Amino acid sequence: MALPRYPTEQFPFSHFLVSGGPILFASTHAPLRICLIYHHAHGEWLLPKGRKDRGESMPAAAVRETFEETGYSCELLPLDLITRAPVAGAQSADAAMAVGGSEEPFMVTLRRTKEGGIQILSWFATVCAAGADKVVGVPELQTEVEEYESAFFEVDEALQVATFQVDRDVIARAVELVRATYAEASDTERPQLCHSKL
Repeated sequence: MALPRYPTEQFPFSHFLVSGGPILFASTHAPLRICLIYHHAHGEWLLPKGRKDRGESMPAAAVRETFEETGYSCELLPLDLITRAPVAGAQSADAAMAVGGSEEPFMVTLRRTKEGGIQILSWFATVCAAGADKVVGVPELQTEVEEYESAFFEVDEALQVATFQVDRDVIARAVELVRATYAEASDTERPQLCHSKL
């Protein structure tokens, strides 16, 4: 019996979950500001994230989770990045390539669960919808398992406030890509688009 050419693990449906994580930017204009959520029960500042619903695409899950956990409506933020995803319909060899304006995930986190399974978390950049105000009283923000408060932080502060180093790594990569993609990310004269009421 032949073994796989590369180290391989397999998980049945009952042992893995697929999640989307949004890095929510107030706008692409400097100074860049990123939304973090405060989990009251654990006293932790986190990036929003959550499980993909059945039949839902990963990008749609990231956008939905943004609203449910922060109260802000948003849209995907296309980035110039290196991706291994081929052009639709292409039958090309696997290769990393530079792509402009991509809405593919810019990073993936694999996390072991306490039940012995795995969580596959795809990270997307998102930006507040133009003129969007925070919606207060989103039911999903105050469930039995989720008690969150959201706030925007400038990049340096977000990197200090985020509780976990893994979140800081994701923030740093997202900021790097936004600054490389959008010229206005270094223009300090532009206004913010999201309006925080905290």
